[in-house]
Amino acid sequence: MAKRKTKRAPQAAPIRQLGDPVLRTQADPVTVFDESLAATVELMFASMYEAHGVGLAANQIGLSHALFVMDCEGVVAVVANPRLTFVSEETATGAEGCLSVSGHNFPTARAVRATVVGQDVTGAPVEITGEGEVARCLQHETDHLIGKVYLDRLSGDVRRRARQEVETVA
Repeated sequence: MAKRKTKRAPQAAPIRQLGDPVLRTQADPVTVFDESLAATVELMFASMYEAHGVGLAANQIGLSHALFVMDCEGVVAVVANPRLTFVSEETATGAEGCLSVSGHNFPTARAVRATVVGQDVTGAPVEITGEGEVARCLQHETDHLIGKVYLDRLSGDVRRRARQEVETVA
């Protein structure tokens, strides 16, 4: 009797750290929605979960795809070609960290509510609206795909402290 093949979870990819040029490069649009993209999404979720994150952009694992995954406060999503279509004028400052800036958290101002539109893993339209930490995650991951890291949003004394604590602030 032949053994049945079982699907193995993908091994996690290493998370690129600040200083890697891919983190400062605008990602390329996703144009093909196929099995290869689905495998990339599985790899991204595996990498995010292994690193104990709540969101991960493709460039954080070295891929120049406009794509992020998230599992934040019950919102599990895949968004290709994301665009922020709404951010509230109301902001809140909260501790923010990043898998690509390991071991550091800094108070970062973000819009309290945000909406992202894009496509899911099949290419179907998707829209996600969130508040609080979900809104923070949507903004954070979308920033990654245009070559920004959360440290770029810091100012004043917090920015100076971040420069001192983080070896490479590009």
